[in-house]
Order: sequence, then structure tokens, then C-alpha cells
Amino acid sequence: MALELIGEGWTILILREAFFGSRRFEDFQKHLGIARNILTTRLNKLCEKGILERTPIKEGAKRHEYRLTPMGRDLHTILIALNQWGDRWLQNTEGAPIKFIERTTGEEIMDVAVLSKDGREIKPRDLTLIPGPGATDETIERLRLLSDNPEK
Repeated sequence: MALELIGEGWTILILREAFFGSRRFEDFQKHLGIARNILTTRLNKLCEKGILERTPIKEGAKRHEYRLTPMGRDLHTILIALNQWGDRWLQNTEGAPIKFIERTTGEEIMDVAVLSKDGREIKPRDLTLIPGPGATDETIERLRLLSDNPEK
């Protein structure tokens, strides 16, 4: 469900631009080179789903800007992780085009990682999957088969 909402390429780029500070339709279009109709469709979907909110630029204005909602701001970990992954595996020898710096310290942030409750880094081989309270019968069966065959 989450990937259906944010997994499309233009949508991820629109979100990245929102985190970079783009707020107006024209700014998104200029920085992305996206067709107006595609941008309109993606912005409308992000607003409908509660990731962005459309607000008038000033009281009574016909023009709007798009701001991340709390739900949208929660995506920052995912976007930073994607950037760091791309920098690690896809960048040229010149290095990362953007660095993420903590404002208060001026230090570059650590790579995003999955941590245990006590702070240890957890690798994929350290995880097991179990059905959660919202699991469908299909999910329960898939996870049962996976636990029966851990080599998959």
C-alpha cells in the first residue's frame, strides 16, 4: 500500500523537492522538468492522501503552495536512506552531490540503519518476519512458508 502511494518515480522526486524547499507548482516544474498534467495529478494525489497540503500563498490568493504534512515529513528517513544508497552504489568518483548535515552540530549525519531496541545495527539476516495484527490470510500463509524454508 505504501509503495502504491509513493513508489512511482515522479512522486518520489516531487517529495524530494518538497524536502529541498520547493513549495510552488512552478518550482516543482522547473526543478524536475515534469509535464504540467503529470505534476498536477501527482500533487493532487499527495494532497488527497495527506502527504502534502495545498495552502493559499496569502489570504484570498488564487495561487497555492504545497507543504509537507506531518505524514509527509515522516518520509524523511526513507528519502535520506535512498539518497545514501544511491551515493554508495550509483555515484561517480566525484562523490555525493548532497550531504546531510545536522544543523546544531554541523556534522554529517550517520548512514540510515535499522537498529535493535538497544541500539545495535540489524542486518537482513538478523530478522525474522511474523504476521502482525493486520495480516491477511495470504500474508500469514506466505510468512509460514518462509519460516518453513528460511533459505528463500
